Amino acid sequence: MDMRKPHDRFHLSPETHVLTPDVAGLTALLEVLREGHSLLARPSDEPVSPVLEPKQWLYCQSSGSTSYAKTIRRTPDSWIRSFEMDQEMFGLSSADVYASLGTLSHSLTLFAAVAACHIGADLAMLGNMAPRGQIAGLERLDASVLYATPAQLRLLLRADEGRVLPGIRLIFSSGGKLDQTTRSALGVLFPQAEVQEIFGATETSYITLAGPDAPAGSVGTAYPGVELRLTETDTAGVGEIWMRSPFLFDGYAEGHSAETRWDGDWLTIGEMGWIDADGNLYPKGRRNRMVTVADKNVFPEEIEGVLMRVEGVELAVALALPDALRGHRIVAVIQGTAEANDLRHLCRQEIGDHAVPKEIRRLDTLPMLPAGKPDLRALARLWEDV
Repeated sequence: MDMRKPHDRFHLSPETHVLTPDVAGLTALLEVLREGHSLLARPSDEPVSPVLEPKQWLYCQSSGSTSYAKTIRRTPDSWIRSFEMDQEMFGLSSADVYASLGTLSHSLTLFAAVAACHIGADLAMLGNMAPRGQIAGLERLDASVLYATPAQLRLLLRADEGRVLPGIRLIFSSGGKLDQTTRSALGVLFPQAEVQEIFGATETSYITLAGPDAPAGSVGTAYPGVELRLTETDTAGVGEIWMRSPFLFDGYAEGHSAETRWDGDWLTIGEMGWIDADGNLYPKGRRNRMVTVADKNVFPEEIEGVLMRVEGVELAVALALPDALRGHRIVAVIQGTAEANDLRHLCRQEIGDHAVPKEIRRLDTLPMLPAGKPDLRALARLWEDV
């Protein structure tokens, strides 16, 4: 049992130098950390604002990719424990420069900024730049640690003009599955970087961590301090993922989710998956996105993972539309140049006929949420008049 006294407030190290001071919300964030106020982060022109109350809390909104955004409430300690664990695991220190590609309204970017301020690392926030400018900024500001979503990383790679950035030594990717093609391409742009994929959510923070040796399709093993269990598993071993850890949120300050449930100190957010004999987790998708096609369960996230493995696909989203005969029909939107027949063939081969998209549309750029994830509701509207 961890008998360490919890941290009751965030810390602003005097060693931290802010290298991009004009970023929206950054002045307010530094004030909150300096004064010990509660912090509210949400999508707006002022993404961070202080909340005056006796006890410090962190309030941030979930991505809202599949439903309306919710305001998450968590203690400072629930993040600080992972800051300190990352320091221990990866040798992070005040000698590092933390960089991010999002805005402070996004929990991953906020996490990176608060972590840098806690350990005394310098901070470079590049979310207000185009991808080509972000590459130049990473080099100019001597960034060594990068936090980004897979979608942001793909845009970065798309803008690459053959440059090599050996200064980045560690990349944390979170907010979606990091496909092997993207992971390999990151090794060319950042030849000295160790890529770590974080599987988690705003409510949970870290669940698992996948390094370069994680088995294909998995998101690695439980992050130190996290316990995992599955419930109601089917014949294939797929069940609902429950976790217990010191990194979990306290509750929703606004909104709610029927998928988020507590059982004592165990939490589920409705993620489904299976665990192999070595403890590697293989997520299938959210239970609230699971649909039936011809009486078979289908996870759109699983289809997206298959589509992303086809050469020429930069980003893929699978959607389930109502179908009177089969329950649902699967459609897909891709960003890239891959042939539809290649996409359908791999889905049929890897999952089955029921998972093959009936229609595949191609967009130059997929609509994205501020959190760096595809906007599923906007994409679904493409079929509203069909």
